Amino acid sequence: MSIVEKIGLHALHRFDPETAHGLSIKALKLGLGGRGGPVSTPRLATSIAGLNLPNPVGLAAGFDKNAQCLAALGRSGFGFIEVGAATPRPQPGNPKPRLFRLDRDAAVINRFGFNNDGMHAIGNRLALRPERGIVGLNLGANKDSEDRAGDFAQVLRHCGADIDFATVNVSSPNTERLRDLQGKQALAALLEGVMATNADIGIPIFLKISPDLKDAELADVAEVATDAQLAGIIATNTTLDRDGLKSADASEAGGLSGQPVFEKSTRVLARLAGHTPLPLIGVGGVGSAEQAYTKIKAGACAIQLYSALVYSGLSLVGDIAQGLDTLLARDGFANVSEAIGIEREALAR
Repeated sequence: MSIVEKIGLHALHRFDPETAHGLSIKALKLGLGGRGGPVSTPRLATSIAGLNLPNPVGLAAGFDKNAQCLAALGRSGFGFIEVGAATPRPQPGNPKPRLFRLDRDAAVINRFGFNNDGMHAIGNRLALRPERGIVGLNLGANKDSEDRAGDFAQVLRHCGADIDFATVNVSSPNTERLRDLQGKQALAALLEGVMATNADIGIPIFLKISPDLKDAELADVAEVATDAQLAGIIATNTTLDRDGLKSADASEAGGLSGQPVFEKSTRVLARLAGHTPLPLIGVGGVGSAEQAYTKIKAGACAIQLYSALVYSGLSLVGDIAQGLDTLLARDGFANVSEAIGIEREALAR
């Protein structure tokens, strides 16, 4: 991390978390941030669900909810980017405050509630996206929708022509009863509608799941996703668990992300890899090259991060990609794909 980035992060942390995040988005829109583009080597270049990635380090949904800074993020080292979640209609989300930094835990709690500009505004920005780079959209449902399952297909239908992949997000804990859609029958019906819509679009569709699923629920989700012929599963979203936290805001309601989620989400990832042949993307607590490598050894074909950027800045992306390349070379792998799942059984325990 450069001295300029250190000063910038220190300054941002003097603001409340949501204001600081808004300022970081504005800075990226003004052209600040990375300059070099994705880090890539023959060892890091990989493919997942037909998407050719320069490296397997992606940006998780939630950072750029409204697809406002795609060009700047594309220059920041990521192998792929996911924006959103987008809902059919704009919605303000939950009342503020709704974002909390847990500095002592290197973690974040949010209860945003799918605040976003809606699929029309987001779709307009995606239509103007840079030609290069892999960009996906996280699909959401409006809080007051009478047909939440139908909302996902509606957003896909509107934005599908301008994205490279889409993610069905039924795992956010901040929209009441949304996680109920992870139940076997409800999920099967939802995915049937999404995949029917995608028949005319033809992009990879992923499913993002909760780290709080029990083993039987995880097996059900894997079965439904496999039967639906999804492109893959993203494991995992934020957790409601609060075990071991030290920060003052630890009891705030919402989804917890960052370092405390790493072990739990990695264990879910490894167990999920034992239930399905679908490609997996590992998310949850990735803040170093070593942690990214652990996700891959647990069964991930690629990883995503977000919360670590709050504490380490955008330079972390390149550091993780370069560090991952070094670790793979140390262990004798010619390509990251060779390391996928090599420690799955141990990490599933």
